[in-house]
Amino acid sequence: MGFTSWSYGPQLVDVDTTYSFIAKNGDIYAEHIDNKIPWKAWINNLPLPIAFTNEINGRVQRKISGKELLLSVSLFNSNRDELAEDFDGSVPSYSTLNDSSIREAYFKHIDYLVNAFAPNYLVIVIEANEFRLRSPTKWDAYKSLITDVRGRIKQSYPNLKVSESISLHNLYEANVNDPELYIQEIVSHANKNDFFAVSFYPFLKNLKTPTEFQQVLDFLHSKTSKPIAFVETAHIAENLVIPNLNVSIDGNENEQKQYLETLIANAKNQEYDFIIWWAHRDFDALWQTFPNEVKDLGQIWRDTGILDEHGRERAAYTVWQNNFIK
Repeated sequence: MGFTSWSYGPQLVDVDTTYSFIAKNGDIYAEHIDNKIPWKAWINNLPLPIAFTNEINGRVQRKISGKELLLSVSLFNSNRDELAEDFDGSVPSYSTLNDSSIREAYFKHIDYLVNAFAPNYLVIVIEANEFRLRSPTKWDAYKSLITDVRGRIKQSYPNLKVSESISLHNLYEANVNDPELYIQEIVSHANKNDFFAVSFYPFLKNLKTPTEFQQVLDFLHSKTSKPIAFVETAHIAENLVIPNLNVSIDGNENEQKQYLETLIANAKNQEYDFIIWWAHRDFDALWQTFPNEVKDLGQIWRDTGILDEHGRERAAYTVWQNNFIK
């Protein structure tokens, strides 16, 4: 059980407090690298951007001793329909996603990060099925690219457990023309990994009750015999209203508690490898610093902490403490 290192606030003390909390309240934690990729540097053998190396070095220097580490890395942008941007805002050109330049650059990127963090688990791509949903014509090229990169990483780090994460809320009852074919395709691909890595935010599927939570988890269990790990998950503890995105979802503290109780019970019964809760504390203070163009997106996960924005313990915090073996 553990959390990502996502901070609740923008100040250095907020970051330090976050690492302190996750060190005391988990036996595993996650570094989630889901922003930009220095494509030009990797492709052209140029010096890496200072912003990139500073971020990575800052995280590595805070590595928590005595805890297992999950490293999750995104190949794609936040919409999961194109490659992640470079640090200058550009996207590398390619004729196919499996172009040798892209393939080699991403291998270098992953190799650099794995060498820096020395994780126990690696999510080599975050929410791969979202790319299948939004850029279906590029899916086959993606599979070729990631099969090559994953194979080379496994050769270099044979003891590292590697997977691509799948968003369960966009696998279960998927809104596609042929859902059974889509599910079969994604599950078949995901089952080639060392473990079945799950990203799951039930409120994005408007799931609210223990019965509904359990139905989705039963669906998951029926699709794999691989070890299961929830590499990122959470549930809202407050109403989520984002007019610009036409989003209005009711949420409350008890519903969040019930989701965590259901998840932990299944983790024990099904012997999940681990659970990573997205943010330990609501990040209103950090959200206030977001650029306007990403504030709406960031608000989606803002109120999912087991502590509220003031650090007050929610009911889910008690559930966590009662189940965490220190």
